[in-house]
Amino acid sequence: MTWHAALRLDYTREGGRTVARFAHDGPLRILQSIWPEGSGVCHNVLVHPPGGLVGGDTLELRVNAAEGSHGLVTTPGASRFYRSEGADAVQDVRVQVDAGARLEWLPLEALYYSGCRAGNRLVMDVQGELLGWDVAALGLPRAGQPFARGSVLQHLEVPGAWLERGRIAAEDALLMDGPLGLAGHRCLASLFFVTGNDLPRQRRDALLDAARAAIEAHPLARSAGATAPGPRVVVVRVLAPLVEPALDLLKAVRRAWRPLAWNLPAAEPRGWII
Repeated sequence: MTWHAALRLDYTREGGRTVARFAHDGPLRILQSIWPEGSGVCHNVLVHPPGGLVGGDTLELRVNAAEGSHGLVTTPGASRFYRSEGADAVQDVRVQVDAGARLEWLPLEALYYSGCRAGNRLVMDVQGELLGWDVAALGLPRAGQPFARGSVLQHLEVPGAWLERGRIAAEDALLMDGPLGLAGHRCLASLFFVTGNDLPRQRRDALLDAARAAIEAHPLARSAGATAPGPRVVVVRVLAPLVEPALDLLKAVRRAWRPLAWNLPAAEPRGWII
């Protein structure tokens, strides 16, 4: 049996408070809204009760942040893509951030089990500002379950501004272990700051400098870097042997970016205490 689940989440500004409303079809939910930083930023946790995807399953998420709102979306744990002998399991996320709005898209890692056939698509239409990440973990190295077969199609896009798309095939030894590929690492992660208009050079350089300072102080400094692949996008990329150090670095950069970009404290969602 396959599952199809869809959810739409809308953030609006009402009476000085960001509020969230959602509609769902199938096993996909948003938990109660909370405002741990005050009324301006609405935090939500996205939950998929089945706990993972198998071949043929699809998750469709649509998130919109309207003018004046600031939403933050995270998850309570990893998204899991299990072994499939047939169709792909697909997560399709489309985010729209209107002018004058802010959104933080911060799900925990996507975990790809050996033998999976997975598609992970994130398309971001940003007129305001977005701070988000994508974290992919291949197999379970600590449990002795390597990513020995299967494939993952990754698609990250800001239409007209940035596109990263590629297929990770477990059988591709040059990609998985070659020095110009993953070099034996099994976690790849990206943190991105996206704006609707070209970033002024001073602001772009400040974000890059802050990211590079956090990278230089981290044990993963040799396998991470910060770049501006376009005038509207700043990206931090990292390779790591495991998820935990990669997420630790992304969180460190986010703690530096949030006060710098938005004059907000480096607050973390409550569920991140791991």
